[in-house]
Amino acid sequence: MKLNVVVSGPDAPDPALPPVLLAHGLFGQARNLGMLARHLSDSRRVLSVDMRNHGDSLDDPDHSYDALAGDLARVIDDHGGRADVVGHSMGGKAAMWLALTRPERVRRLVVLDIAPVAYGHTQNEVIDALQSIDLSQVSTRSQADAALAGKIEDKGVRAFLLQSLDVKAQPPRWKLNLPVLRDQMDNLTGWPGHQGMRFDGPVLVVGGADSDYVRPEYEDAIRQAFPSARIERIPNASHWLHAERPAEVAEIVAGFLD
Repeated sequence: MKLNVVVSGPDAPDPALPPVLLAHGLFGQARNLGMLARHLSDSRRVLSVDMRNHGDSLDDPDHSYDALAGDLARVIDDHGGRADVVGHSMGGKAAMWLALTRPERVRRLVVLDIAPVAYGHTQNEVIDALQSIDLSQVSTRSQADAALAGKIEDKGVRAFLLQSLDVKAQPPRWKLNLPVLRDQMDNLTGWPGHQGMRFDGPVLVVGGADSDYVRPEYEDAIRQAFPSARIERIPNASHWLHAERPAEVAEIVAGFLD
């Protein structure tokens, strides 16, 4: 699938450095990693994508990590054949699977707050909340936020989700394929398994110190698949570390990629 790609950076980037591909997490879109894109694009060509079933990319019933990694590989092929890849959460898993299955396309890999393991939680309660809103009665994001507040207490989480609400459409619509994301939730929270597979290139895993997505017990799985992985944690940051501590995350990522 051809993804929607937002390209930023200098018109004549350093030819010795490949582009940086940014892959967002579940319920997100390209703009969610905008702060990181702006920082990196001072010196690098940056490719920010809408993952399938998100944003302005096409919908598809297959939301497996094989499919997501294949989408990223096609973006890389369209922009020189090799890239540094940065992925958060779902995008981080897609980036890891890309590196394991198509290592020739990845120079360096950065994974933000996710591990190559299957998690036991689900995000279907978020889908329930989004689908509970009668969008025919909504004309602004503030109205949608008020309707969503009874289902999702965290204001920051609501603000993140509402970025995917197209209020210009008549009626407004979610730029998320919610039925497919619900159907594929086991794939999303799961992991294909990497027995015997490894990526020997440079890898940085950045976790939020207050998050439980990169627990110490997951580090063996990380190092089995990525033997050279360096693991760092950002203090006072949760799963949304790139939004909560943007300067620290950008500095660590840029330093590693350069």
